[in-house]
Amino acid sequence: MKRISDTELRKKAAQVKLAVFDVDGIMTDGSLLFCADGTEIKTFNTLDGLGIKLLQKNGVATAIITGRSSVQVTQRAKSLGISYVLQGRDDKLLALQEICAEQHYQLDECAYIGDDLPDLSAIKAVAFGATVPNAHPLVIEQSQWCTSRPGGKGAAREFCEAILEAKGLLQQTYDEYC
Repeated sequence: MKRISDTELRKKAAQVKLAVFDVDGIMTDGSLLFCADGTEIKTFNTLDGLGIKLLQKNGVATAIITGRSSVQVTQRAKSLGISYVLQGRDDKLLALQEICAEQHYQLDECAYIGDDLPDLSAIKAVAFGATVPNAHPLVIEQSQWCTSRPGGKGAAREFCEAILEAKGLLQQTYDEYC
């Protein structure tokens, strides 16, 4: 697990109450697969799913904001108990602000992980804005933190564990499995 090395950023991550995930390029590897009948297929990583559940178990709410809309995202979010799911949203910051207003979160209580230009405004607006190594170069440059794992390959899990580690809850969480 990659730690947050910057002291100030660790303090901000420790205050996170809502963790927000982009889907394509974060919870998936960004590939879009289509069957001959036009049905879209998405593959999700189970490492990421457990990371999200660990956040929730430790009192951090979770949300998805994605530019595309798909039944697979709805099903995955439901299976993980993700509280807020906004699909078909190109303006990620506006979507995040809507969740915050409705649920009484402040942006400085939020973390966001995304990989492409539509995510950038949300990444820059939150307390802990993260990305993945296979993100757009501008997103990597302007994010506060970058996972070591690529999108769809455990990056969301790494993001979750970094938040838990900053909160001082990661070892206790691991100990429950030992």
